[in-house]
Amino acid sequence: MVVNRTEKDPTPRVSIGLPVYNGERYLASALESILAQTFGDFEVIISDNASTDATPEICRAYLARDPRVRYVRHEINRGAAWNFNHAFGLARGVYFKWHAHDDLIAPTFLERCVAALDRDPQVVLAFSRTRVIDPAGHTLYTYDERLRTESPLASVRFHDLICIGHPCFQVFGVIRTDVLRRTPLIGAYVPSDRILLARLGLLGPFYEAPEHLFISRRHPAQSVRAAKLRARAAWFDPANEGKIVMPHFRTLYEYIKAIRATPLPPEETRRCYAALLHWIASDHNWARMGNDVVHAGRQLGVRALRRMRKTGLTTIARRNSL
Repeated sequence: MVVNRTEKDPTPRVSIGLPVYNGERYLASALESILAQTFGDFEVIISDNASTDATPEICRAYLARDPRVRYVRHEINRGAAWNFNHAFGLARGVYFKWHAHDDLIAPTFLERCVAALDRDPQVVLAFSRTRVIDPAGHTLYTYDERLRTESPLASVRFHDLICIGHPCFQVFGVIRTDVLRRTPLIGAYVPSDRILLARLGLLGPFYEAPEHLFISRRHPAQSVRAAKLRARAAWFDPANEGKIVMPHFRTLYEYIKAIRATPLPPEETRRCYAALLHWIASDHNWARMGNDVVHAGRQLGVRALRRMRKTGLTTIARRNSL
């Protein structure tokens, strides 16, 4: 069901996709921070992934309050990746931003990001530095790690996005809609947000505002805290539940696909592959891929043992029935 308050309005400059599942605790605060923006030419698309708490009531209250709010409710939870991408699929703006239901943005966030994109057509994504807060809204720290994503060279941007550890805050920046459509969006695997940023980095430079205008909330219910790496595969897509996943080998595979899919000068392509070799050769990634193999082997062993036990019990049952 789609509830749309803006069908007769002019096309907004910015579409903000807000995917949510059971976000009652922080959703209102997130929406307040969006509606308080100094740049007001936007729409908010709330995509509710079959929430069972008070999320629908909160969404309908904001729908009635502001004509820029659109609300979509799904009767089945299809996973975070599907919900993120569905919100983007409904976007009408020239620019697009994902917004997590538990994050905030300072009032000038959109203004600064839109100005950067308007000023330089080469920039594909604009964001800002980040302030990290706790559940009560108190500042824990500011994140100031700088990546060379503003470089005119795709290989430099790609190197830093894959070889330097970072929390992927940029995925919540403002992105050119037409450029984002050239990517596979958020994949139903771990860590597809990191892969998307690498793909966007191959397509163009990023802009980073020096102010801490993006506010990321840390709390125990976050997927990255509530579940271990491989268990998060089911958060991205419930169909992954119980499957054998190898996230680091999948990351390698997706990086190769990203390079092959991007039209670059031959020398830049070679440099991108060199960056990928550097990623593979790093001690922690080499160890992580080894852990993928170990975990997969254990899961296969457990499954084989269960089959053997099941077969043995079936054989015993048959003998006893004779």
